[in-house]
Amino acid sequence: MDKIDVKALAKINIGLDVTGIRDDGYHEVKMIMQTVNLFDKITISKVTEPGVSMTTNLKFLTVGDDNLCIKAAKLLIEEFDIKEGIRISLEKHIPVAAGMAGGSTDAAAILFGMNKLFKLGLSRKDMMERGVKLGADVPYCVMRGTALAEGIGEILSPLPPMVKCPVLIAKPGIAVSTKQVYEALDSCFDKVVHPDIDGIIEDIKNQDLASICSKMGNVLEDVTIPMHPVIADIKKCMMDNGAVGAMMSGSGPTVFGFFNDNKTARAAKEALTKSGMVKQLYLTTLFNNKN
Repeated sequence: MDKIDVKALAKINIGLDVTGIRDDGYHEVKMIMQTVNLFDKITISKVTEPGVSMTTNLKFLTVGDDNLCIKAAKLLIEEFDIKEGIRISLEKHIPVAAGMAGGSTDAAAILFGMNKLFKLGLSRKDMMERGVKLGADVPYCVMRGTALAEGIGEILSPLPPMVKCPVLIAKPGIAVSTKQVYEALDSCFDKVVHPDIDGIIEDIKNQDLASICSKMGNVLEDVTIPMHPVIADIKKCMMDNGAVGAMMSGSGPTVFGFFNDNKTARAAKEALTKSGMVKQLYLTTLFNNKN
């Protein structure tokens, strides 16, 4: 096998709480992570020339040593003393800098793909252990499915699969700085309203979509929405057009909405398209490891 095609799946947060700030500046979190069937396409090819090269369909993406795909590839090349070089082709569909772990899931896909391509024999747990060296979200992106993330996001506990339902994903044409969002949160941390993460987990176990949506919460909305009011406008548009629940994912600006049926979700998608508020818009489904 000289090349392999892999899918890098995006994630959303069904619940996101920040429970504390550590002495080293990192934030303690309690999040419910969920994979969705929106993905980047990655091709990894063996080449005779040593080293790692990369191309992408988006000109503004850097493909240097700071790219997480390059870092992931070099991590395995160095550990396993791989003599051949590799070429990475990335076809990007997940919105960039959007709270959907786009870079982290690409890195996870590189670990998975190179493990297969070079027959490295790594288990999922092995890849997750290496992933944490690349970023806090990478181990989850290796794991996939529905999970509780704690610590700085690296302590993962699998959860029962989420209720099957259509999910609408909308990103406005703005960029959000995660660093600025967390700095703003730090300044008002004692005032934030914390979501009921444990309650959401119980509702997932009971497959109760309405109750899940009634409890969904993201503490980062409290600081991101005042900076970017269009996020609230997109949420309102989804709810006005039949969403059971809508929320910002991660530090934003992406908003997702859960729907009871495809017909309602398609109508909401049409309404958002006409609104002009959204740059990228996808109607998809939730992924679980039993798919």
